[in-house]
Amino acid sequence: MRWLNAEEQQVWRAFMTAVTKFTDHLDRQLQRDSGMPMAYYEILVALSEAPGRALRMSELASVCHSSRSRLSHAVARLEKEGWVERRACPSDRRGSIAALTEIGFGVLEAAAAGHVTAVREHLFDVLTPAQLRSLAEISRAVDAGLTTECANVRREEFADL
Repeated sequence: MRWLNAEEQQVWRAFMTAVTKFTDHLDRQLQRDSGMPMAYYEILVALSEAPGRALRMSELASVCHSSRSRLSHAVARLEKEGWVERRACPSDRRGSIAALTEIGFGVLEAAAAGHVTAVREHLFDVLTPAQLRSLAEISRAVDAGLTTECANVRREEFADL
């Protein structure tokens, strides 16, 4: 067991506090201004950036770093709102495609300004250019360190289907 030393403990706690506060703030802002949680916003963004504004559900789960069951529940809620529609995948009868509707795209456009403002004010405006470069480098390193483990979990999830 490699316990954290005092400095590592401070870094860990500062990191977790900042990430938690930041994501909680963004979620509250989206709920307050747009009536949706950040997870729904991320789904709408992913679909808006996809060719034809549509993705297979498995691809959407991967892009959104979500389990298939959690994503399926979220897409069902978005369907009820009329923001997303699900349709059969023409190349695979078992697969389905989530597509962003025009209504959903309009909702996303309306939500984007407030969301981007919150991100800018609470991330970019409080860091220097050097800190932003460091944050990007650190984020890529943490992501790279988790890539293999996350891929293994994703494979296990698909094996259960």
